[in-house]
Amino acid sequence: MTEHNFDLVIIGSGPGGYVCAIRAGQLGLKTAIVEKDKTFGGTCLNVGCIPSKALLESSELFHLAGHDADIHGVQISGVKLDLGKMMARKDKIVKDLTGGISFLFKKNKVEAFKGVGSIVAPGKVEVTGESGKVTLNAKNIVCATGSIPVELPFLKYDEKKIVSSTGALVLEKVPKHMIVVGGGVIGLELGSVWMRLGAQVTVVEYADKICPFMDQQVVTVLRKAMEKQGMKFITSAKVTASSVKGDTVTITYEDMKEGGSKTLDGDVVLVSTGRKPFSNGLGLDNVGVQRDPRGFVTIDKHWQTNVPGIYAIGDLVPGPMLAHKAEDEGVAVAEYLAGQAGHVNYDTVPSVIYTFPEVASVGLSEEQCKEKGIDYAAGTFPFMANGRAKALGMTDGMVKIIADKKTDKIIGGHIVGPRASELLGEIVIAMEFGGSSEDLARSFHAHPTLNEVVREAALAVSKRARQM
Repeated sequence: MTEHNFDLVIIGSGPGGYVCAIRAGQLGLKTAIVEKDKTFGGTCLNVGCIPSKALLESSELFHLAGHDADIHGVQISGVKLDLGKMMARKDKIVKDLTGGISFLFKKNKVEAFKGVGSIVAPGKVEVTGESGKVTLNAKNIVCATGSIPVELPFLKYDEKKIVSSTGALVLEKVPKHMIVVGGGVIGLELGSVWMRLGAQVTVVEYADKICPFMDQQVVTVLRKAMEKQGMKFITSAKVTASSVKGDTVTITYEDMKEGGSKTLDGDVVLVSTGRKPFSNGLGLDNVGVQRDPRGFVTIDKHWQTNVPGIYAIGDLVPGPMLAHKAEDEGVAVAEYLAGQAGHVNYDTVPSVIYTFPEVASVGLSEEQCKEKGIDYAAGTFPFMANGRAKALGMTDGMVKIIADKKTDKIIGGHIVGPRASELLGEIVIAMEFGGSSEDLARSFHAHPTLNEVVREAALAVSKRARQM
């Protein structure tokens, strides 16, 4: 068996793994990365963030052409959907980006190994690929194998009629009625794609509200906007069974508001009830790496497991399952192993729902402030009062800034509206540097721009918002 020696071996090439590898290479560490799939990039680039955003953008343009262009005086008739071409565009974007990772590995002298990587002993990774087995000796190992969709026992994936997020990205035709089980980020995003392309979409959510962990004033605006677009919601509903007969999928759910059992028929069911850490075949038990009852790897403040020299990042460890969180952890671990500080500010991890309108949040919600007993002040401002939003014809939504009442330090920011994912950045930066609502309010914002709404929300914290 061939053996190779490295300073660092990373298992998994998703956002956490490949960014960790690149940073380690930049810092002069002899680095190897192991990937079991044919392409690099993990779930995010291959069957997650990137392909879903490609379809979201394409479906928005399709909907604009068929429904909303008229308000701009642009009349379009005979709009047709070429789903095959839309999917091909999505696939090309994925191919371009995953191919780009290979280039970055070569540029930064990262050696890539294709195959299943398993830790067989501290400092030793065995890679089983098509050409046999290779042993990688490593001073340090980083586990970055990500997560997989949670499968319910009564909703087993066949990726045709009952689909995970992966199957929902490759449907061969637009469903007549898509049932989405789970009213979180993934369900709302992919549900909105197929709704814009012509499907009737019904979201069935166990909780009494969608996105229960986000600021509810913002979520209320989102739900109303999506209902206006045609999406239907059934909350306080516990799905208990499903059956497939011909082209019809029937789900059975318990109505926890009114009581009793009810059924709902569709032709595709998207199950989006969360994700769980993926560590199958990683060999954690071989070396005694500890995990919590939910399967997350236990780590210290430097992302090291209970076994010296073995680290874990991203969806494998507690915290939000987000690509950018994994990326920052990957960078921090690489820098720490190279003798630098290595730091992640978990208070400023942003979260985005790429629906239309978008939702973007960072920090504490009002509900969380109340739960923690924090004395706070909140300021809001609507896009309806913004000149650029009116020019775009995108006036649904608002910005909310939450600040500590005593210090005025920003502790939360929440946006629902056009380009929310982009607008949130300045709030994140302000929080990273300990900024106050006054700091945001006194900073120049070009006119007319959407981010003037951020400034007005900051002014509203001290009741000084202006009408534009």
